[in-house]
Amino acid sequence: MPEINFSGPAGRLQGRYEQQADPNAAVALFLHPHPRLGGTMNNRVIYHLFYALADSGITVLRFNFRGVGRSEGEHEGEAGELSDSAAALSYLQSRNPNARSCIVVGFSYGAYIAMQLLMRRPEITGFVCVSPTVNVQDFSFLAPCPTSGLIVYGGKDLVVTPDKIGELARALQQQQEVDVASEAIGGAGHFFEGDHMQDLQAIVVNYIQSNLYSSIF
Repeated sequence: MPEINFSGPAGRLQGRYEQQADPNAAVALFLHPHPRLGGTMNNRVIYHLFYALADSGITVLRFNFRGVGRSEGEHEGEAGELSDSAAALSYLQSRNPNARSCIVVGFSYGAYIAMQLLMRRPEITGFVCVSPTVNVQDFSFLAPCPTSGLIVYGGKDLVVTPDKIGELARALQQQQEVDVASEAIGGAGHFFEGDHMQDLQAIVVNYIQSNLYSSIF
């Protein structure tokens, strides 16, 4: 899978990209965990979901935030990473102007940035929010949540409290005009070690395949 570089607000951003042959294929942008905690586009969860969605026929892009790997610039906090994500989304859309739908996928801190991006870019038609960092970040800006999506997390997550993620999911599910699904994977930790990674992949792919051609996306 080829490495690419594209322009970001603070310099070139390093990414991995797989283009589907179908010009109308859906597109998905992946956002990795916090750079200061070792997060990169090669994070295990991002890596495996990236390939799972690519194998299901979706054009996919993952990239390193500024200052990570070979991405230029320096870490500036969430404002910088949100700007990088917006640039990545614009790049993805420029390569796929006829995509039938646009999905943003974020893991851990990346889920927080993904939902921030969702609020600012109406062309995003769905989201997958994996183990959102509700213990650290405030998700109250999702009022209302502009589109439908999936929240999935480990039932034995020791990094983020599962009960708090469940509370976020229930709050979003009460909103009208969106359908937010949620699923806890019993026994799974924050990073979905062992066979739980396969469970995560199956849940995400099944959700997207079930909803990709419906009104949700």
